[in-house]
This record gives sequence, C-alpha cells and structure tokens, in this order.
Amino acid sequence: MGKVVLGVAVAVAVTTCAVAAVVVGRRVRSRRKWKRVVGVLKELEESCETTVGRLRQVVDAMAVEMHAGLASEGGSKLKMLLTFVDNLPSGSEKGTCYALDLGGTNFRVLRVELGGQRSSILDQDVVRQPIPQQLMTGSSEDLFDFIASSLQQFDENAIDFEKSSIRKELGFTFSFPVKQTSVSSGILIKWTKGFAIKDMVGEEVAGALQHALDRKGLNMRVAVLVNDTVGTLALGHYHDADTVAAVIIGTGTNACYWERTDAIIKCQGLLTTSGGMVVNMEWGNFWSSHLPRTSYDIELDAESPNSNDQGFEKMISGMYLGDIVRRVILKMSQESDIFGPVSPSLSMPFSLRTPLMAVMHEDDSPELTEVARILKNVLEIPDVPLKARKLVVKVCDVVTRRAARLAAAGIVGILKKIGRDGSSGITGGRSRSDIKMRRTVVAIEGSLYTQYTMFREYLHEALHEILGEDIAQHVILKVTEDGSGVGAALLAASHSSKSVDNIQLL
Repeated sequence: MGKVVLGVAVAVAVTTCAVAAVVVGRRVRSRRKWKRVVGVLKELEESCETTVGRLRQVVDAMAVEMHAGLASEGGSKLKMLLTFVDNLPSGSEKGTCYALDLGGTNFRVLRVELGGQRSSILDQDVVRQPIPQQLMTGSSEDLFDFIASSLQQFDENAIDFEKSSIRKELGFTFSFPVKQTSVSSGILIKWTKGFAIKDMVGEEVAGALQHALDRKGLNMRVAVLVNDTVGTLALGHYHDADTVAAVIIGTGTNACYWERTDAIIKCQGLLTTSGGMVVNMEWGNFWSSHLPRTSYDIELDAESPNSNDQGFEKMISGMYLGDIVRRVILKMSQESDIFGPVSPSLSMPFSLRTPLMAVMHEDDSPELTEVARILKNVLEIPDVPLKARKLVVKVCDVVTRRAARLAAAGIVGILKKIGRDGSSGITGGRSRSDIKMRRTVVAIEGSLYTQYTMFREYLHEALHEILGEDIAQHVILKVTEDGSGVGAALLAASHSSKSVDNIQLL
C-alpha cells in the first residue's frame, strides 16, 4: 500500500512539474514576444527623435533651401514659385467681390461684401456645386461653361450681371499644378484629383474661365489666380496686418510668405510697386538629411505614385500619418502574435486614416474603448489586450509628435529667412536677447492643426522650444478659416484698381 501511495505521489509530482514547466515556458515565450514588440516601439522612438538641436538643424536647412530656390530655377527642392501677388488686402477694400474655388470634384462660388475697414466683412454668401463626372474628362469649354453658368445663376436676384455697368472682380482659386505667369494668369501643368481634360493641359487657366464668362455675357474679370495657401495669407493679413506667412496643414501641406523682391535673385530686375511679393514655397517637397526618417517612411515613399517627391509632406501631413501608424502595427504583428493573425485590412495601404488615428491617440477612457473599436472594425484586429492597446496609443503619439515638431521647425525656418526668429539670420545661431522682435503672425489652416488637439499642442511646444520663450511670445499662430474662398475674393478686391499689372521685369 505504501508503495502505491508513493507511486501516486511521484506521478503527481512529475505531472505538477510538467505543468509548471509548460506554464513557465509559455510565460517565457510571451515575455520574448512582448519584448520584440516593445523593441519595435523603442526603435521607432529612436528613429523619430526630434531634439531641439535637431529641429534647429531642420530650421537652418529650410532657410538655406529657401535661399537656393529664390536664387535659381531648380536650385532647390523648394520651388519657391512667384505668385505675382504684390499687395495684400489692407482693409480699405470696399464693395462686392466674388470668388470661385475649384479644388476637386466640387467647386464653390462666394460673394463677399466689404465695409472699407480692416476685418470688416459685412456679409458673405456661399454656394457649393458638384461637378458632373463627364465634365471632369470632357473638354475645357464644357467645364468652364458649366462653371460660368453656375456663377450666372448665383444670387441672380441681387444683381443682374449682364445689365450691370460696373465690372465685377473675381478671385479664382485653382488648386491644381500651375505655372503662374502673372497675378491673373497661369499655365496648367497637369490635372490631379480625377480630372483628365486633355485640351486644357499646357493652356492658360484664367483665360479659359474668362472666355466662358464672356460667352455668358457676364461683366466680370478674373482679377487674380491663386492657390489656397495664398488665399489664406490674404485673409490673415486682412484681419491682422502683422501676418507675414501662411501654412496649411491638413490632408496635404504647403506654405507661402511675403518676400522682398530684391531677394528673388532668379528674377533679376523684378520690380513691384510694393517692393515685395508673395512666394509659394511648395514646402511639401522640402528635404534634408536632418529629417528623422524611418524604415516606414522609406517603404511608404517607395510604394507611393510620387516616390522621391513630397518628402516633407509625407512626414507631417494628414494624408500619410495614419498609414505610418498602420505600418508600425503591421511590423509588430509580424514580430509577435500579440495582435493575433495578421489581418488583410492591416496589410492594406491607407486602411487606417489619420482622423481615426487621432481618435485612438486622444482616447482617454480607462479601457481605451475607442482604440479597441477601431482596431476591430477598421483593421479587423479583435480582442486586443489592454497593454497592447496602450502600445498602439504610444505609436500614434510618437508619429504625431514627430510630425508636429517638424512642422514647427518649418515655420521657424520661414521666420529665420525673413529675419523674424530673433537670430538676425545667423545660421545655427540661437535667439538673441538684444534683437528687438516685432509682432509676427502666421495664418494657419487645415484640419490636422484645427481639429487634432495633440498635434496642435506638440507644434506649439516645439515652437517655444526652438525660439525660446522670449522670442516665441512675439510669434502668433492664428487660425484663418476659408482662405481659399474669402481670401481669393479679398485679393480680387485688392487688385481691382489695376488695369495692368504693377509688376515689371527689367
């Protein structure tokens, strides 16, 4: 009997040891898997590091590239395009002006009543109209005739365009690649956003619209042809005379600023009555070896239709941030089964959009329920443990923080170029306390900045770190909504007194 009991005891002990070994083995493997996933995060944090020193290097690089782009065509990744907008709204504009905003599959018509004093918009009306699909691939005449007809019907009870003896000024915002030739003319380089009207490529854009207006008997003149960034600067300056630059950070990103004409070396002999001109930087194409690029950025760029272009945009704009996060989560899934089997949605480019990434990032619920919901419904990753959800939030934070801090460095780069950063233009120099800083306003627009709280906070934080508190207090980022519409109308009003351009090339 004793031997039987002893045998049972030995068997139980062996079984217990075996079970314990299995449990310990599972824990060890689990720890190894978790360690690999944390390693992916740590590598991401190191690759995305944006110390103040590094950001100041980006600032210097931006200023240098701006100089190079102004010195010669093709001298920089920054195109530094002349807009021929040589005066900004002063507030003295009075009366009715119109704007047409064509930026995609919809267009808008605006009517703005100005009161003759700064920031005195008495009234404004807006009508949004979809463009029929067939007109996006038809002829230029059909497209612009349709737009002119819509303009003709707009507010027809308030004004009879055909019988009016007073010519109305129209600002035309055209958000497609254009080579500007004057303040009111530009050549279409190529269509984007689903348009493919072959007979328009290489042709003058504002002229095509003007011909359509004339055919409809509308007594209107296309006074300015601009992009949305220039419109934002115009509206910002109308509200605040200290506005010197404008930045859009949304799905895409761009910036423009007011430059002295004598600094635009590639157009020697350029004269304007104001002594300055708005320059469209096209800063999305900025590149520098100081930008903290990761393997995920490299893969995203290689797989994009415009590889080796828009490098800055791909690191800071809303089009791409969500997909960078998706790629990191995919790498974590490949390193470990912490997220379960790799789902088809997780492997699909751009399946995670930036607005949803922002929701995950700003989820402050104890169980991170929004994170769980988006992982399940969008990326098809169900039953993610809480510690893994926390990891996802951290990934969102790293990617967003890098983007916002780089955007801040870009803004300071502009300020440095025009001597508004407190360093007196000293490359690599820190802000000087003996420089008297002028109040400097940057108009800013775009959903990434206006709607993503953490992005905005990180951008402001970096701006203060780069400039220092003494200088940063003089720099104001001011949200300026609808520059692409109202700003274009204001520019039409500010250029309405010109029968000819006040710009000469000697």
